[in-house]
Amino acid sequence: MEQEILNRFEEQNKKLDNIYQSVEKTRKYFLWAMIITIATIILPLIGLLFIVPQFINIYSANALGL
Repeated sequence: MEQEILNRFEEQNKKLDNIYQSVEKTRKYFLWAMIITIATIILPLIGLLFIVPQFINIYSANALGL
C-alpha cells in the first residue's frame, strides 16, 4: 500500500514538472507577443508624434509659398 502511494506521488511530481515547463513556455510566448506588439504598434505611434508636426510645418510653408 505504501509503495503504491509513493508511486502515485512520484507520478504526480512528474506531471507537475511537465505542467510547470508548459506554463513557462506559454509565459515566454506571451512575453514575446507583448514585445512584438509594442515594437510594431506603440513605437511607430510615438514616431508619428514627432513626424506629423514636422510634416504639417513643411506642408503649410509650401502652401503659403515660402
